[in-house]
Amino acid sequence: PTETVYGLAADAGNAQAVANIFEAKGRPRFNPLISHVEDAVAAERIAVFDDKARRLADAFWPGPLTIVAPHRAGVSDLARAGLDSVAVRVPGRARARAVLAAFGGPVVAPSANRSGRPSPTTYPD
Repeated sequence: PTETVYGLAADAGNAQAVANIFEAKGRPRFNPLISHVEDAVAAERIAVFDDKARRLADAFWPGPLTIVAPHRAGVSDLARAGLDSVAVRVPGRARARAVLAAFGGPVVAPSANRSGRPSPTTYPD
């Protein structure tokens, strides 16, 4: 889980792993994915932040805010749907951030549902 839904995850820099996410979800490839990172320092490794982006990150991260900024490095073209920008988020859940820290790079993590279907927000016990 992240702060809003249960999701799938893949290495954001690995084009084949990202392609597998698109295929599993039936997601159109023109629809970019959010790259999740452990903290704002990691976010600035993949995105170019201006002062406004830094203020937003300081105010709302970790949590359910996605910042779209110019791409710097580390996120595949497919994950960004060919755009020069990248969507980046620092999840609110400590466990998600710990996984990201252990992985050491950006992870795309869309909801674990088929594209166009409701997103899973609970897990049955």
